[in-house]
Amino acid sequence: MIAQYICEILINREGYGVSKDPFTIFDDWFALAVEKEPNDPNAMALATADARGYPSARMVLLKGHDREGFVFYTNLGSRKARELAENPRAAILFHWKSLKRQIRIAGEVESVSAAEADAYFSTRPKASQIGAWASIQSQPLESRFALEQRIATFTAKYGVGETPRPAFWSGFRLRPDSFEFWEDRPFRLHDRIVHERDGSSWSARRLYP
Repeated sequence: MIAQYICEILINREGYGVSKDPFTIFDDWFALAVEKEPNDPNAMALATADARGYPSARMVLLKGHDREGFVFYTNLGSRKARELAENPRAAILFHWKSLKRQIRIAGEVESVSAAEADAYFSTRPKASQIGAWASIQSQPLESRFALEQRIATFTAKYGVGETPRPAFWSGFRLRPDSFEFWEDRPFRLHDRIVHERDGSSWSARRLYP
């Protein structure tokens, strides 16, 4: 009876198949996350590794995506930026708990153009622009007061008028070589479909949960 119940659930639940383009699937899932996820639907875990292969991961925000890749921004002195300079490959993970879905994406990483970084920086709130100038990201901070002093200094300098983008602050684009779409199913019999780049096209296959 239990086996029959499980089979009925799996047969009757609609799947999304393996034939769709991975960028199209991402767009569909991301649009639903923007509509349904209560907090930061564009939050993603970013995993990098240094030249020795030592990994690190952190949460960042997706700031743009299209068929060219997935874009995020950071201080170029940060650990993530230093590691990407040594080893320009990375993985990102979206997990939308309310939707019971996740997407894993891996590929090579490249810098965005100065024009693209300038355009995005100009859309940031003034306080975030000043914060980018004030933070020496990933470096030791002797006290919060020291940070507040730097914020005050750059507020005095850039508080009125246009705030230029710091030369040490820019973005990266991950160009995907693979996607894995994961969707919750009953009894941990989850649905997993992997898409891998095959030249100019994509191949897809389903994985055991």
